[in-house]
Amino acid sequence: MTSLPNLDQLTPEQLRALAAQLLSQVDTLGKTVETMGKKIDRDQTVIEQLTHEIAWFKRHKFAKRSEQLSPDQGSLLDDLLDTDIAAIEAELKTLNPPAAPAEPRQQPKRAPLPAQFPRIVIRHEPPNTQCACGCPLQRIGEDISEKPDYTPGVFTVEQHVRGKWACRQCETLIQAPVPAQVIDKGIPTAGLLAHVMVAKYADHLPLYRQEKIFGRAGLAIARSTLAQWVGQTGVQLQPLVDALREAVLAQGVIHADETPVQMLAPGEKKTHRAYVWAYCTTPFADLKAVVYDFSPSRAGEHARNFMGQWNGKLVCDDFAGYKASFEQGITEIGCMAHARRKFFDLHSANKSQLAEQALHSIAGLYEIERQARHMSDEERWRIRQEKSSPILDALHDWMLAQRDRVPNGSATAKALDYSLKRWLALTRYLEDGTVPIDNNQVENQIRPWALGRSNWLFAGSLRSGKRAAAIMSLIQSARLNGHDPYAYLKDVLMRLPTQRASEISQLLPHQWIQPEAGM
Repeated sequence: MTSLPNLDQLTPEQLRALAAQLLSQVDTLGKTVETMGKKIDRDQTVIEQLTHEIAWFKRHKFAKRSEQLSPDQGSLLDDLLDTDIAAIEAELKTLNPPAAPAEPRQQPKRAPLPAQFPRIVIRHEPPNTQCACGCPLQRIGEDISEKPDYTPGVFTVEQHVRGKWACRQCETLIQAPVPAQVIDKGIPTAGLLAHVMVAKYADHLPLYRQEKIFGRAGLAIARSTLAQWVGQTGVQLQPLVDALREAVLAQGVIHADETPVQMLAPGEKKTHRAYVWAYCTTPFADLKAVVYDFSPSRAGEHARNFMGQWNGKLVCDDFAGYKASFEQGITEIGCMAHARRKFFDLHSANKSQLAEQALHSIAGLYEIERQARHMSDEERWRIRQEKSSPILDALHDWMLAQRDRVPNGSATAKALDYSLKRWLALTRYLEDGTVPIDNNQVENQIRPWALGRSNWLFAGSLRSGKRAAAIMSLIQSARLNGHDPYAYLKDVLMRLPTQRASEISQLLPHQWIQPEAGM
């Protein structure tokens, strides 16, 4: 402790300096207390919201509901409710860790795993078998825990053996700690969790189907248990998805698109249209990544909330929801594929010669892009200036001339107007070699959702939709980087419990390095 000065011996100047120092410390302490108070208030608010939300989900899970849902739809809804409840409980546990019980609670015994499953023994022993007193430790026993692992069609069992070592002299007991895992005190291995997640979000297999598949492989896992695993794992993976979003928004040019998804509110008799938004990097970027965002509507505020303060160049279609973002500093990049589609539809409908001529000119632009695809950004800019710019100038003059000759409201006029009204946005790609000519890159990333819609039918809640968007962001980004989603997720789920928060970006798909076999 610092001794207090003798105030009687201090000069007036020293007293004033001491008073100023003490006032500064009081002010700093007051601000710290105020900040901590605000954080406690925020956490308490979140806890109250989550508590209310979990009560709502439980009421809909256990209360009577309409019989108009088909049995398969009812199964899907049960899975989603169980998953949402598990996710909320995991978030509550993080915000408000339970106090240590006064008396040890008796844990329910799990049924033993089938004896016919092959065992893979993994031993955990202390690194040093010598006691601090200098005496050698003696092995006096072991604890064995078993966790089911799964490769398609075959269950195996990881048998973890933790030896107990004791010193006969000072009676010290040493044992290797329990390995950290994504689901605390859970039995599934990282491999089994990865398989469930990939089957659900990449192969679009609902949990009730996975339950049947596991049963045929020899181990009955209730879909309610699978739902809890999915909910808890989704919460643990969220920081990784947040880091992926930051990486995408660090790019100067990104793509954006959206697609409808049906969302069912539990207790209602019908679904309503929600939306999944996709944001991805360009084909020319070193970073290969896509991030999905689930929203209850198509309102442009959802895009603005996702992009935040980002103000780069956005490649998108002519959806009005982006207009407010352009007014706030984001640069609009038009999609030539959408402009071409208008003329293609016109030509398909009536073999329009005007549409055929426009398609021919646009085909010339795409041929130049094929030539420039693997060039540097500077070389791509130069070839566009040399070859694409003259084609676009001629095309623009031709469109203006043709527009004066066609009646307003006709299909031809609409096709011409679509390009003419967006000409500045459609031709901005000429100015920057890092900008693509169209939005096809992100449209390809939307396709997994179209496949999923025919399997899982609907999202059961906003929370379940956001969880699906988050996990599919990791899976699809892994694919973009040439990784097997199962191998990627398995390794990430093994490393995530011990990964430092400051080093979470090392687990992102574009930075992940697949471990060598046998490691």
